[in-house]
Amino acid sequence: MVELEQSIKQNISQALQNVYNLAVAPEAISLQPTRKEFAGTFTFVTFPFTKSIGKTPDIIGVELGKYLKDNTAEVYSYNVVKGFLNLEIDDTIWAEVFRQLATDADFGYAKDKKSKVVVEYSSPNTNKPLHLGHLRNNFLGYSVAEILKANGHEVVKVNLVNDRGIHICKSMLAYQLYGQGETPQSSGMKGDHLAGKYYVLFDKAYKSEIDELVSCGMEAEVAKKEAPLMKRAQEMLQKWEQGDDEVIQLWQQMNGWVYEGFSETYQNIGVDFDKFYYESQTYLLGKSSVDEGLAKGVFFKKEDGSVWVDLTAEGLDEKLVLRADGTSVYITQDLGTAELKYQDFSYDLSIYVIADEQNYHMQVLQAILKKLERPYANGIYHLSYGMVDLPSGRMKSREGTVVDADELVEEMVETAHKQTDELGKIEGFTEAEAQQLYHTLAMGALKYFLLKVDPKKRMLFNPEESISFIGNTGPFIQYTHARIAAILRKAAELNIPTNEAAYAGVKAFHETERDVITQLAAFPNVVQEAANLYAPSVIGQYAYELAKAYNRFYTEVSIFQETDPVVLSFRVTLSKMVAQNIKRGMRLLGIEVPERM
Repeated sequence: MVELEQSIKQNISQALQNVYNLAVAPEAISLQPTRKEFAGTFTFVTFPFTKSIGKTPDIIGVELGKYLKDNTAEVYSYNVVKGFLNLEIDDTIWAEVFRQLATDADFGYAKDKKSKVVVEYSSPNTNKPLHLGHLRNNFLGYSVAEILKANGHEVVKVNLVNDRGIHICKSMLAYQLYGQGETPQSSGMKGDHLAGKYYVLFDKAYKSEIDELVSCGMEAEVAKKEAPLMKRAQEMLQKWEQGDDEVIQLWQQMNGWVYEGFSETYQNIGVDFDKFYYESQTYLLGKSSVDEGLAKGVFFKKEDGSVWVDLTAEGLDEKLVLRADGTSVYITQDLGTAELKYQDFSYDLSIYVIADEQNYHMQVLQAILKKLERPYANGIYHLSYGMVDLPSGRMKSREGTVVDADELVEEMVETAHKQTDELGKIEGFTEAEAQQLYHTLAMGALKYFLLKVDPKKRMLFNPEESISFIGNTGPFIQYTHARIAAILRKAAELNIPTNEAAYAGVKAFHETERDVITQLAAFPNVVQEAANLYAPSVIGQYAYELAKAYNRFYTEVSIFQETDPVVLSFRVTLSKMVAQNIKRGMRLLGIEVPERM
């Protein structure tokens, strides 16, 4: 399709020269897809040339259209609508385009290796389970990594686990005070859920202490710092950094529970990683960077002993990099992790999939790395994404008002079960096959809904809307694939061939067939655009448009009632290629498509 578009541009350039003696380079020619309500594939806008040619847009369109129809093999016909020249492509060209698509086994994927990219995503805290916001992060990171792979990049997926810090100590302290030896086994809870339970308990007790201090006349901001629980949590953090045996043992025990829970969730939602990093292993390297920065004059100490960096010249602010008590902050361990990732992979690009709430933090990280003259500083890219809201409002993990990822997936599976049964789409399935289908549809609905929106946009999650089999949803696209899979099974039973020789004689195409071929041919450009923008939403929209185009074809054109064997083979092959592209596109989103429904 790219070659066809380039050929059309070359022809238009030649037409402008021959008809109007106007020199316009082919690369300066701009084409648009023809709008659905008009006949044509490519549209050339004539308005920019009215002044230099001295004629109206419509007259220019008619004269160029006539020249192209009479003098080129590609243009079969044309129409002009208010200065828009819509070009219809000859069916012999469509036949050649289709042949090229059908015979390229790796169509859409780059074959040459490009740069080395590290994609960091998920980044959970070990004081709570994954929630709905984490799901958007995981699905976005996984999909961007797969899209970059399809574009020929060497990609490493990494997960930085936030396994230390004051928030972890809050859960640990609450467990010490209220846990009474409770374990995942004794409670029947996943380990990450158990840790999250005590994080919420800490916050409730901490707020009670603040309220009590305020009622005694203390200012609220002072009370937050003077509350006994917060002081004890900070003391525990200091003991952790000093290697206190009792604190380290509790930390290892609770984190071990959490890791088992995370592993189960990751497997269930279908994401993976090539390497895990842990802040407990990177913060010391970050402290070394702080020492280096002090020696170089990049950082400075305040009177209380805390270490800061002045980024006002960069349009930011002064930023704390080490507390007065010597404990590290987020930016400290981020400096260490960036260094360790570069040591491990010598990357060209390091993508951080982090919510837009951390935009300032990421600007600070890159600014500090530049000041430290790190060779990888310019290779850092923050893939910022908007938060996920619910109809009931924003989620808050400290207050226990988050939508738990495990519970949400379970609810989505139940909804898929109910809707699928109501529509009668599991006839002949065993119980195991039905359960697998429910999970496939649930994850397709959830991932597609979260990925079809541009990453930068804040979004409202609607579970009911996401699971529908109608409209721009994952299940609609999945059902289209299952429909085609049934067609291909029937074609195989009827011994209908799909090799090049079988459909080579096809001469003419229905309008819906041309639309489907156009959609198929666009796949490489779509994959490239999605990689350039780091936007799985581009793939999602493509999969939806392809499914819509195929369903129009399926509705308007007969497949198995076709008596011409060449046309029959072509239509079956066309269906096969649509199924392949849907599967390829959806897999780039981390979504599986069923063979039967």
